[in-house]
Amino acid sequence: MWMLVLAWFAVAAALPIAAIDLAFLAEVFAGLPRGARPKPTQVATATVVVLVPAHNEQATLKVNGPRLAALIGPHVRVLLVADNCSDATATAARELGLEAIERHDGERRGKGYALAFGRDHIARAPAEVVVVLDADCATDPSAVARIAAEALASKRVVQAAYVMRPDRTAAPIVQISNFAFAVKNLLRQRGLRRIGAPAILTGSGMAFPWSLFAGLDLATGNVVEDLALGVDLVARGEPPRFVEDALVLTDASGDAGTATQRARWEGGYVATARERGLGLVFGGIARGDWRRLWMGVHLLIPPLTLLLMANVAMGVLLAVAAALGLGWPLFLAGAGLLALVAIAVLLSWIAVGRDYLSGTTLLRLPLYFLWKLAMYARVLTGRQRVAWIRTERTGPGE
Repeated sequence: MWMLVLAWFAVAAALPIAAIDLAFLAEVFAGLPRGARPKPTQVATATVVVLVPAHNEQATLKVNGPRLAALIGPHVRVLLVADNCSDATATAARELGLEAIERHDGERRGKGYALAFGRDHIARAPAEVVVVLDADCATDPSAVARIAAEALASKRVVQAAYVMRPDRTAAPIVQISNFAFAVKNLLRQRGLRRIGAPAILTGSGMAFPWSLFAGLDLATGNVVEDLALGVDLVARGEPPRFVEDALVLTDASGDAGTATQRARWEGGYVATARERGLGLVFGGIARGDWRRLWMGVHLLIPPLTLLLMANVAMGVLLAVAAALGLGWPLFLAGAGLLALVAIAVLLSWIAVGRDYLSGTTLLRLPLYFLWKLAMYARVLTGRQRVAWIRTERTGPGE
């Protein structure tokens, strides 16, 4: 009798992993079909401020600065916040014709504080829409106009498609990381929109109606301030929207920069999921709020490496249950879910990944998983910094 009880305990422990698998598969499979063709070129008619938080980006502005300056138009101004910089970021911005302000505060450091400082400056002459764009990112006036118009019409925050520039000459780990970035920020965002769930704010290419932006709690040191902001908006009943045909691009980093960037992001993501995920799920069920519910579900889907590790654990639990008397059908069902996750990754590569990595690089995924496990070990033991620092890029001029 006790063996059957243990077997059912093993099954109960495996069920949450199976549920997370199904949620991941729903987002991926819903996002696989390509979206609509890009809309015709638009010109901004609403007044827009492109707000650029920057920390030691003088070198970046030598390459990307002209792209930022090209966004300036009759209704669009670009404001750069040089936050706690030890280089000439502000001077470089002004030489390009950008408006630049400087912030120095050694105690309160982070992108959120830079955004709040910029907002206080914008409040002297508010625009209708504020578009947040990182200093190392590029987009075009049409994309700015597209997300600004959507934000103004919907009175919601709008997230553009923020992805890396494809670079199949980069190191395999960088290529795979960039592919994972595209799956999360393009394919799964598309899937979220199609199932009626909120967009995930990704930090760059975000458009805010001024009426909403003016009241946000921005001044925090959270290293994933954009993710936390999106969660707060969903909890307030103002879920962000995703616009696929507005593209924001940035260059990939090298090996070391990719490790730092992923550790910062995923460490913050896991902490946010732990703090907010289940609360959103239960709150969504209690209120009958699908968007709140799925935001919580999305947060509980771990990065792919951890998801696969969880599936291995699920396989062990179901094998134990089978050995204790429940038979092998449940174990086979778990193996089937793992196979579906692998198929989803392959189909994602076919849909959005072939520009990012070759088929031979795709075969190196197991090495990538080992690299990620080492990164998680550094995060968990506190040996990996997760503060806001400049990420080195491998694009031209870097």
